[in-house]
Amino acid sequence: MKPMNRRQFLTKTATTAAGVALPCQAIGLQPRQEIIDLHQHTNYSGRNDQRLLGHQKALGVSWTVLLPAGRLYGLAANCGGNKSVRKIVVKNPRNYIHFANEIADHPECIETIEAYLKKGALGIGEQKFRVECDSKHISRIAELAEEYDVPILMHFEHGNYNTGINRFHKILEKHSKVNFIGHAQTWWGNIDKNHVQTVMYPKGKVTPSGISDRLLLDYPNMFGDLSAGSGQNALIRDEKHAVEFIKRHQDKLIFGSDCNDIIGRGPSCIGARTIEIIRRLIPNRKTQDKLFSGNARRIIRIPK
Repeated sequence: MKPMNRRQFLTKTATTAAGVALPCQAIGLQPRQEIIDLHQHTNYSGRNDQRLLGHQKALGVSWTVLLPAGRLYGLAANCGGNKSVRKIVVKNPRNYIHFANEIADHPECIETIEAYLKKGALGIGEQKFRVECDSKHISRIAELAEEYDVPILMHFEHGNYNTGINRFHKILEKHSKVNFIGHAQTWWGNIDKNHVQTVMYPKGKVTPSGISDRLLLDYPNMFGDLSAGSGQNALIRDEKHAVEFIKRHQDKLIFGSDCNDIIGRGPSCIGARTIEIIRRLIPNRKTQDKLFSGNARRIIRIPK
């Protein structure tokens, strides 16, 4: 066989390299999917910072939003406050951001939240306090949120926190420039038109046009946080409904974990399980990307 000259060698090498690359293109490999976790806490049920960092790494998230508690109150789970979330963000500026928070009816609520917004907080919440959801306290916080152009994450729980969800439309109308994110049992129970308010984790078929469903449809400043057992329950109690619900609100729903385990994978991790459920119910990558990162980026100034 005659030896190849330099031109022949380069041509053959380039052709071989292109041939190697073709199978990857043919099978449609896509870039790694960005996942933003909208909902995590420091000291969650006693979990220390290192275990939190390990959990989020195992979960495979790119960015984590840390939600602080208010003073003297750990969101009913011994969660850390503003200082604790700020500490992690300062040490891990490429993976973590934080919100600011304070007890809604505390005399120093606005002053405290504003102090941390000035330090770099990118949202307010988790607002999980014993006030009515359309109270003057929530309205004052919304005024501050508008001033700083940040969203508010609300925990709705019948009989306990941000009560009166049937009246929340008043806040959405009054503060139409502020983005609100609904979360927790009463928020997710009310995707069902026939929801019984005293039931925290309802089962069975869902009838569309519940309070939450309507708020998401009717108000451009209303979003939904898919975290915790309540968000997961909304996806699995009636999966046929869930598929249509996600398609209907694909520009409004945001992934979050809100899990306190230390592993970050397997059946004990709510976040890992919810990621799997979303991917199974909605195989369309474009829609997945909206839920996992796109919608969060629309309303939170998360770094690129």
